[in-house]
Amino acid sequence: MRPQTLIFPAALLALGACGAPPPATNDRGFIAELSPSVAALAAPNQDLTAVQWRPEDGCYWYLYEGPVETLMVPLRADDGGKICAPGATG
Repeated sequence: MRPQTLIFPAALLALGACGAPPPATNDRGFIAELSPSVAALAAPNQDLTAVQWRPEDGCYWYLYEGPVETLMVPLRADDGGKICAPGATG
């Protein structure tokens, strides 16, 4: 077997292990302690006690409880953009 055949799969495994672990969650499934840097980016009037990070899009979502419905919506910055991890597809 050629050495190059083993290097590529080993490199993929090593890169996969470099990702940060997901934030710790409370008993309701929300982030127990939101990062101060994420909290500083968030626009006002969003519930920062009910935030989740979704790995499928790499963005933060919070529980919006409105007069008609309750649903998860993207956490937004002051400029209206989603708050996502660098390089996320959200």
